[in-house]
Amino acid sequence: MKVYDFKVILEPDEAGGYVVTCPSLPGCYSQGDTVEEALDNIKEAILLCLEDMEAQGEKVPDPSRALVASVVISR
Repeated sequence: MKVYDFKVILEPDEAGGYVVTCPSLPGCYSQGDTVEEALDNIKEAILLCLEDMEAQGEKVPDPSRALVASVVISR
């Protein structure tokens, strides 16, 4: 069994809850009413994306290549 450490980005949704995306897997996103629910849901979405990629013979991207940074701007 291979272990992957995918980075995800959580953002508050204007309608409430959170939208979560996985930058290493374009088009892989989910949502949830709480941070915990959003993380559970993106985990399921990632697993489905990986299953689909493997079924189509696509290579799973290396999640360690994704970098997380913060940019602070003063105005």
